[in-house]
Amino acid sequence: MVSRIKSPVRRRTSLPLTETNELDLSHLLASSSYQTALEKLTGTKIVDQEISSSALLHAIFEAGMAAVKKAAELDGYAQIASGISSASTQQKRREARRRRPTWANE
Repeated sequence: MVSRIKSPVRRRTSLPLTETNELDLSHLLASSSYQTALEKLTGTKIVDQEISSSALLHAIFEAGMAAVKKAAELDGYAQIASGISSASTQQKRREARRRRPTWANE
């Protein structure tokens, strides 16, 4: 099998795998739709290629990290949006208190 890790490897660590993890990896190696999905997530060529198990696990790690980063960004954007909307609401209330009532000239 050929390695497909693009950048220099700084450290190799062991990864404990459960029986379910092993089954998932075998499905990934056997299924072209899984491989295509992983290619889209990571940009690593997998379909119709020989890939080392470490490179495959690295690609899965990259896809997982991308998903975590995206979720964190969405959470941050939601927090910013809630801060903006509450500030906007407070500003509208301040303006409404300063406005003369519509019946004041009667």
